[in-house]
Amino acid sequence: MKLFEYEAKKILADKGVKIPRGVLVAKGEDPVAKAKEAGLEPPVVVKAQVLVAGRGKAGGIKMAKTWEEVAKYAEELFNKPIKGIVPKLLLIEEAIPHEAELYAAIVIDRSARKPVILASQYGGMDIEEISKEKPESIIRQHVDPFVGLKGYQARLIGKRIGLKGKALASFSKFLTALYEAFTEYDAELAESNPLALVGEEVIPLDARMIVDDNALYRHPELAKERFEESGEYTEWEIKARKIGLAFVELDGDVGIIGNGAGLTMTTMDLVYEYGGKPANFLDIGGGASAELVKTAVSFLMEYPKAKKVFINIFGGITRGDEVARGIVKALQELGQLPKPIVIRLAGTKAEEGRKILEEAGIEAYTDPIEAVKRVIEL
Repeated sequence: MKLFEYEAKKILADKGVKIPRGVLVAKGEDPVAKAKEAGLEPPVVVKAQVLVAGRGKAGGIKMAKTWEEVAKYAEELFNKPIKGIVPKLLLIEEAIPHEAELYAAIVIDRSARKPVILASQYGGMDIEEISKEKPESIIRQHVDPFVGLKGYQARLIGKRIGLKGKALASFSKFLTALYEAFTEYDAELAESNPLALVGEEVIPLDARMIVDDNALYRHPELAKERFEESGEYTEWEIKARKIGLAFVELDGDVGIIGNGAGLTMTTMDLVYEYGGKPANFLDIGGGASAELVKTAVSFLMEYPKAKKVFINIFGGITRGDEVARGIVKALQELGQLPKPIVIRLAGTKAEEGRKILEEAGIEAYTDPIEAVKRVIEL
């Protein structure tokens, strides 16, 4: 789960990191009045709060030198898609003059099974180009997760990007706080770019964090119903999440239900292979109950992009008879079949499941290729 910039900065501030003074503005609020109320004075930076990288290049960050420009840029950004997402929130911050822009990040190195710190004396919007043109400028330091980041490691990284004296001490303190936030919030990424060098201290002008979805149960304050405000999800993806479905909207016309992400993606590949286009990804997971299957089938019967539905189940933990009961129950509640449906059922309790479907007048295939060919023909 991606965090907004203002959320990541608050986490860092709670760790003792100095951040720019700023105020959050929602659409419909007066940006000038809120900025004045927060004690800000131009020049200020008006920043779209969207969960994408590269906002600056996409025009999502504006420097306002007057209150008139604050109002103008706020109006513009509230109506401007940033990489396809229209912001619902803006962050207005004090503009901080600085001598240099640094880069600092922590990510998971999955091959090493450890966090790795990335740092560079070059930060800002062109960090991707710099990493390609000057890869030697990116410092990498793995951290033993059982030991944590030691002070000497943070100081060594700071020295290697050219810092010394009080600036080095400030960077070391910041990096320690960033690592603490990274581990405490089970993050996959914690980053500041640019990390500004202001005199002899560092201040994060921007901050990003991505929290591992699998750890959200440990962070109920973050796991609130936030997908509507993020702007990342479609209307039907939001509806699916509200009823507990793992659903992604696509642009085809074949509605797909599978059990397990691997099988569901393979099913999508098969549909493409035989000339169709998936309308969605919908994974009911392992051990799905009849009730969950019923919910998934009913959902796709309402989903307008799906003109026909293909259900591909290979039972391991998932039982074929449970799946069949869920399908039959959904179709009984609908009263009639609004869309053609093709079912492939194999594995645990598959024979029992096919019998349940046959008694309801529904044919079930055992061969996925035959089933895919049939759904494409419909």
